[in-house]
Amino acid sequence: MTQDPSRGRPPLFSQIDVGQPTYHTPVAGTRSSDSEVGGLLYQLVAGQDRQNELLEELIGQVSSTHRQRAHELGQWKQANPRLARNCRAAAEALGKVQTEFLDNLTREIGDNYENFMEGEFMLNEFVDRFGPRMAQLNGILHVLSLLSATPNPISVPNTP
Repeated sequence: MTQDPSRGRPPLFSQIDVGQPTYHTPVAGTRSSDSEVGGLLYQLVAGQDRQNELLEELIGQVSSTHRQRAHELGQWKQANPRLARNCRAAAEALGKVQTEFLDNLTREIGDNYENFMEGEFMLNEFVDRFGPRMAQLNGILHVLSLLSATPNPISVPNTP
């Protein structure tokens, strides 16, 4: 006699009751699940409040540092108006140089992208050739632009 192999195993599928839900009343002396959920929600709200307080403090620190830097930069520009104007002219001229440099860089990429894909040597040569100059040029332009920008009257407080 052969045995039915499915007899000793639990069924793969079970029935799902989609009828009216039944609510269990809590036993006297135990917390109900509603009060547990309420307690957890209260803890979540308290945690969110603490995070909001910390974010407000962080924003205050960052904005005060930013305001201080902007104020110092404004004072420097007032003390050195000729140098600030020269920085603006230099930034504009160097911006044109950067545009030409980027044009050459993109043409080089367009002409040699297959070589860059095929061999690491060519890609390394390209990066060595253009990378440091690009980084230094961007750094110089950033400083010149920062020193030549007109201060925002809203963000920089006037001091007597």
